[in-house]
Amino acid sequence: MQFLITLFAVAIGLLLTACEPAPEDTVNNEHVTTTSEYQARGLVAKTLPELSEALDKGAISAVELTTMYLNRIESIDRNGPELRSVIAINPLALEQASASDSRRQAGANLGPLDGLPILLKDNIESLDPMATTAGALALKDNLTGRDSPLVAGLRAAGAVILGKTNLSQWANFRSNSSISGWSALGGQVQNPHVLNRSPCGSSSGSGAAIAASLSAGAVGTETNGSIICPSNVNGIVGFKPTVGLVSAQHIVPISPSQDTAGPMTKTVRGAAMMLDAMADTEIKFSANLGKDSLGGKTIAVLRFDQGENADIVSAFNAALDTLLEAGATLVDVDSFDLADDSFWADQYRFLQYEFKASLNAYLSELPDGVTTRSLSDVIAFNQRYADRELVLFNQDIFEEADLLDDLNSEDYRALQTKLQQATREDGIDYLLNTFEADFLVAPSGPLTPPRDTVNGDIWPPWAGSGYLAAIAGYPHLTVPMGSVHGIPLGLSFIGSAGDDADILSAGYAFEQATPRRIAPKYLRSAEEHIELKAAIEGRVGGVKQ
Repeated sequence: MQFLITLFAVAIGLLLTACEPAPEDTVNNEHVTTTSEYQARGLVAKTLPELSEALDKGAISAVELTTMYLNRIESIDRNGPELRSVIAINPLALEQASASDSRRQAGANLGPLDGLPILLKDNIESLDPMATTAGALALKDNLTGRDSPLVAGLRAAGAVILGKTNLSQWANFRSNSSISGWSALGGQVQNPHVLNRSPCGSSSGSGAAIAASLSAGAVGTETNGSIICPSNVNGIVGFKPTVGLVSAQHIVPISPSQDTAGPMTKTVRGAAMMLDAMADTEIKFSANLGKDSLGGKTIAVLRFDQGENADIVSAFNAALDTLLEAGATLVDVDSFDLADDSFWADQYRFLQYEFKASLNAYLSELPDGVTTRSLSDVIAFNQRYADRELVLFNQDIFEEADLLDDLNSEDYRALQTKLQQATREDGIDYLLNTFEADFLVAPSGPLTPPRDTVNGDIWPPWAGSGYLAAIAGYPHLTVPMGSVHGIPLGLSFIGSAGDDADILSAGYAFEQATPRRIAPKYLRSAEEHIELKAAIEGRVGGVKQ
């Protein structure tokens, strides 16, 4: 893939990067062995709000900032540790950055996002000359020439569309034995904290790219956990809005009832700034943030979903102490019955119904260059190109979905009613009302496991309640709450429909009270972490016994 970078721009980027001091955003003081040349330094390591301020003050131009990110993508995404988090570069990125600089010089700045490079998950359409592929060979020529509404909003705010991020193919809805972060077109995304561990999916590339400082912000999408999980395991902030707040038009679909796009950044303020441009509302989420917003709030602590991992529980308890110190009242919820034993089978079938219908509709209107016009066509295409598409795992989800009826089915309508009531009125809203709480908190997920290319994803017992927010279509925010042996963990804030601004503000207050985000160390495995390395080698206090 060609990068349209002039020699002059490259020289600027290298000079600025080399002359800046080491990043100041690493809060955790864990000692690890690391490959220091991969770590971000200087302005490229800063957060989205800090970069916005730097552009306003003239400390850097949009062209210089864009060039720095392009250089960094080349050095650690294409080379070095080969993160493979970016699947395509926008050939117009530097042109857009130059236009931003011209606006600023003319006093016509479009706002705080003007000139900031943003990456889009590669299931989101933009009018830039980049295909929207969902990582699939079948969509490699899907050049629609249209912006999804969220991209139009970012563009109107002056953001530079830097490129597209890799993802779990078809947003991780092709196979029950899939590998998170793999796509046929992009290969395997690697987690920059520990390279052989799962980056989670499906917004794996967006999560890894932000953790590795490859753009100011990224957009992910979620149906059930695909923003929250990669944000959790890559140690960044991710926000899944109330379904419908951000339009899902011109995004490769799974489920109209659950699909949403959302911002993925290093900080809550950065996520709110992106949401200001992406959301279909006049609300300014970034103006609603308050570091004292936890004072007087009642929080329901979802103990029933904290899991049994002692390290996760310890980090969770420390985060709860911070909430208490910030003035919140905590109420433990020790048990909760979601629904009957068929709940998860019903949820799976419900998604398959919506996937077949919505994907068929999406494919039917694509440009002539795309030959797959239905789910059946995609299944047949993958069989023809099995040597590229089906080597690592099958397409059983596709095949089962293709056998289902359309959305006029009584079975489908009954499933929708059951699932939404279980997670809304009898789920999140029930918990909020019963415990007179303003929102819910839980761990955002388990510690990410090593990747397994033979058996597919094998996760430890789950921690967290993101499934409730996903199926209900309610807002869910994850904020870093620490790490275990260099592996990040997040804290989840969950609310009811429309509580997006309050959830962001609560997460912001937690983040400001005790920043816990860590910079990635690019360890080849967890065994390179000094504590584990010493134990494996039989050393105590660094001395061989």
